[in-house]
Order: sequence, then structure tokens, then C-alpha cells
Amino acid sequence: MTPVYQPLSTIKTWAEEDRPREKLMLKGKAALSDAELLGILINSGIQQYTAVDLAKMILSSVGNDLNQLAKLSIKELSKFKGIGEARAITIVSALELGRRRKESEPIVRSSITSSETAYQALRPHLMDLLHEEFWILLLNRANQIIRPMQVSAGGVSGTVADPKLIFKHAIEHLASGMILAHNHPSGNLQPSQADRDLTRKLKEAGKLLDIPILDHLILSDHKYLSFADEGLL
Repeated sequence: MTPVYQPLSTIKTWAEEDRPREKLMLKGKAALSDAELLGILINSGIQQYTAVDLAKMILSSVGNDLNQLAKLSIKELSKFKGIGEARAITIVSALELGRRRKESEPIVRSSITSSETAYQALRPHLMDLLHEEFWILLLNRANQIIRPMQVSAGGVSGTVADPKLIFKHAIEHLASGMILAHNHPSGNLQPSQADRDLTRKLKEAGKLLDIPILDHLILSDHKYLSFADEGLL
């Protein structure tokens, strides 16, 4: 249930250092709360509610979780009082820029030493998705990342990964090893029989081509399952 906020005075009546824009200018962006930053995107309030009030309502509806906020569609955001299509588009655009910034951060060319380091390298590409995608992490002989690559994108419950395409990428980039990865939007990390069959098929092909499959990760936003760690590889 959307919480009810008592009508507040307009932001213009606040002390200058408490207004989100002025506060950002005076104290820097780190001084602002999530609601204040979102309020700046909303830009203006409506009768009885300031932009920050509207931001608090939206954040409260997703448990104040920015990852969940990033999953709201334009249509879902537009359902909130005072948030029309234009404001919803602004919010979605800002969150998408944040996601892309995370995705474009340079990968540290250190060796992949565990499933956790592989997960951290792949997570920015697969977080916040409502559909399945299949990615590969191409590695050199020192298990350093050559590059991550998207192989396919599908629906809510599955995506098709073509073994020929996967090894084409690996050969073109002179990879000496590979880690497979795909996400489960449902959050259920248990591998399906299709996941197991594909992993086995790719492992056998990797042996023939001298490009071993080192692991297969199934990811959600905050957790992962490693075939290697679980003895499934």
C-alpha cells in the first residue's frame, strides 16, 4: 500500500540549504538522500506534495531499494500520483545511465581466481534484467579477462545459446579458456536440465578445441550459482 504523507510546505519555503538543488550546489551530491536526488529528477511537486514527497512515495513502494526502482517500467511509474509519462521517462533514463556507467567501468585485468571474481566481472552486464541473457567471459592463458560478450537474449524463462556462435567468438579472440553465464530473472538459481545439457555439450566441444569451459554461472541481482563450485561441471 502506498503510504500517505501529510501535506507539506513547498520546497521554495524551505531553508535554502535544505532545498535539493541548492543543497547539492552547497554540499555536493553525496549529501543528498535518495529521495532528494529522485526529487530533482521529478522536478516539481503537485498540490499538497513536494517533489521530494513524491520521490519518497515511489521509493517506499519498492522498499527503498534502488535495484527494484530500476526495474519499474514507464507505465508502472506513471501510475504514481503526480508522475506523468514525461517524468517517468526522465527517471527511467537516469537509472539507465547509471546502469550503463557501471557496465562501462573498465575491467581490472587481473586473473579470474574464483567464481566470485567471475561473478563480479559479469554482474554489471546481467543485473536489473527482466529477461534472460547468455554471456561468455573470454580468458587468456593466465585466466585474465580478454572481454565479456553477450551471446543471446531471450524471454522471461529462457534464451537460446548457439554453441557454434560461442566458439566462433572464442576463436576470433584467441581465447584460451571461457566462463559461461546467464541470468535467471526469477531469482531461482537452480540449473534446469537444459542448462546442464548445454554445459555438458559446450564442455565436450571445448576439449576438442582446446578452449576449456572453466565454469558456468547462473546469476541473479545479488547471488549466483557456480557449476564448478557445486560439482556440476
